[in-house]
Amino acid sequence: MKLLPLLISLFLFAEFSHAEVYKWIDQNGKIQFSDKKPELIKAEELKLKVNTYTNVTFDNSVFDVGPKVVMYSTDWCHYCKKARQYFKKNNIAYTEYDIDKNKKAKRRYKKMGATGVPVILVGKKRMNGFNKKGFERIYN
Repeated sequence: MKLLPLLISLFLFAEFSHAEVYKWIDQNGKIQFSDKKPELIKAEELKLKVNTYTNVTFDNSVFDVGPKVVMYSTDWCHYCKKARQYFKKNNIAYTEYDIDKNKKAKRRYKKMGATGVPVILVGKKRMNGFNKKGFERIYN
């Protein structure tokens, strides 16, 4: 919902904004553009048309993607596989870090004091391992 006021203000700003743009050829024969008219050189003021969309509607449910989900995992982990399948089946976007393949992810994993996989983070909430009910509790 925070995005909607921003979009509205951007559309309103674009509707009322007006800028002067000048074009001229400098002493080296190169074309120059500026929002300030040069004092000693004849410059052409460009008339720019700002394309503005009015009466725009959109489905803002696209922006309601839920909390950010991060999973620290490995390829060989059965519970990691179950979590992946659950996320895919339920259209839950997530970021996965394989701690066997990614050194930075392994360091972050160790810094958390984790000892098993998966470690699933939902916002500031953490889940060690995976089960559907436990995940739904921290996700919802």
